[in-house]
Amino acid sequence: MFIAKPQLRSVAANQQQPQERAADLQRYYRDMLLIRRFEEKAGQLYGMGLIGGFCHLYIGQEAVVVGVQSVQKPVDTVITSYRDHGHMLASGMAARGVMAELTGRSDGYSRGKGGSMHMFSREKNFFGGHGIVGAQVPIGTGLAFAHKYKNDGGVCLTYLGDGAVNQGQVAESYNMAALWKLPAVYIIENNKYSMGTSQARHAAGELYKRGEPYGIPGKKVDGMDVLKVRDAAEEAIEHAHSGKGPMILEMETYRYRGHSMSDPAKYRTKEEVEEWRGHHDPIDALRSLILKEGALTEDALKNIEREIKEIVNDAAEFAQASPEPDPSELWTNILVE
Repeated sequence: MFIAKPQLRSVAANQQQPQERAADLQRYYRDMLLIRRFEEKAGQLYGMGLIGGFCHLYIGQEAVVVGVQSVQKPVDTVITSYRDHGHMLASGMAARGVMAELTGRSDGYSRGKGGSMHMFSREKNFFGGHGIVGAQVPIGTGLAFAHKYKNDGGVCLTYLGDGAVNQGQVAESYNMAALWKLPAVYIIENNKYSMGTSQARHAAGELYKRGEPYGIPGKKVDGMDVLKVRDAAEEAIEHAHSGKGPMILEMETYRYRGHSMSDPAKYRTKEEVEEWRGHHDPIDALRSLILKEGALTEDALKNIEREIKEIVNDAAEFAQASPEPDPSELWTNILVE
């Protein structure tokens, strides 16, 4: 089972019928909860030694990718960095295949050879997962160029972190995208820390304004509110779809865990994490809104939670039952003749 990608449509709150809004709120809640529980299970498997290498969890940032992906078209492409499991699930990739790849099994999306940071799905228009900081940005710009060249009506959604914005290739990509009016949306997931360095210590100025010298409009968004993310993403995607060129969205969000599973995150206080988790959690906030508006009952929410638990447990069992890649796989997919 996986997250469905609906067709792009107007979803502004003041244009929705109550039934339609209730269905959207339910979908957002389910999608964010799937990512949260999947990441928690991935953390457990990492601790058990079943996931090797690096593993960067998305816990706390779920509203960003769920809000953005809820308004994209199937033709649109997606590319991101190494904190990518949530983006895979939001792109419609199956939890079984993602977890199998995390554990290095042959039933994974990259046949067990990509691991946490490098898996792809051409079927879902998901182009990675990239381990080099900022490397996905010029590739995403190239995908946007391909959309324009083929005139297929698509937009490339390129996700990057606040640390990546300081890479020179990001500025080069902004320049090219603006010069050629490429259908690109750059989504900066500003989770306040570039590995262990706070944004205040590594980045001068407002990140969403980095495109201003090139004439690229930008907007800062509350990345812990899935509805605000959705509305901003709809505006940005429509801007790019309409031929006006790229747009930058800076999503203010927060990761509850360290940079990766090997990071104890001693560079921030316990109080800071508790403040974000206790007062800004995107899932808790949406749950409260759903109950307040009567979109779902407590029992219905509990049923969703049980369903998600079953999906995640099934993915973990499937991954562990999947065989490891045959050694001959070392020699496949490395050369095109």
